[in-house]
This record gives sequence, C-alpha cells and structure tokens, in this order.
Amino acid sequence: MAHYRGPDPKREQFRRYLEKAGVVDSLTSVLVALYEQQEKPNNALEFVKEHLGAAGVTSADTEALQQEVMDLRQRCARLTEENKDLKTRLQHYEPEDGATAD
Repeated sequence: MAHYRGPDPKREQFRRYLEKAGVVDSLTSVLVALYEQQEKPNNALEFVKEHLGAAGVTSADTEALQQEVMDLRQRCARLTEENKDLKTRLQHYEPEDGATAD
C-alpha cells in the first residue's frame, strides 16, 4: 500500500513559478471566458489560442507601443515640415514651370 508523502517539491515549485508568471491567471481567465460562451466555438483550441494571444499583451507593452506611436507621429510631423521647407527653398533654384533661374 502506498503512503501519501505530501506534495512533490518539484511540482510545488513549478506551480509557484506558473502562478508568479501569471500563467495560471491567464489560463483561468481564458477557460472562464470559454465556459461563459453561450454558443461554444467549434474549435475550442483556437478560441484558447486567440484569447491567450490577447491576454499576453501587458499594459507595459501597450504603454511602450503608445509612446512609440507618439514619437513616430512627432518625427513624421517634423520630417513633413522639413520636406515642405526644402521644397520651398528648391523653388528658388528650379521653378516648376520649366523656366531656369539665371
């Protein structure tokens, strides 16, 4: 007869690792969302994959991406203004009507 020896230390360490990394919470959230679906999807695995993918984007990732978008928009505005300025300066040397400045 086998005797119960308590929880396996390696298993407990792995469980704590998954909890700390947020894996348990993410899986639980996705499984609850699947459970709460009125009409169950034909492919439960695809449902889980799609929802886990969305759950993997953290607010830190979102903030970093939003900051990058703002930086790129500012850069685009500066480059657009510089382009406009350079075109204006170029007009002094090469008028668009085909005439040459002598």
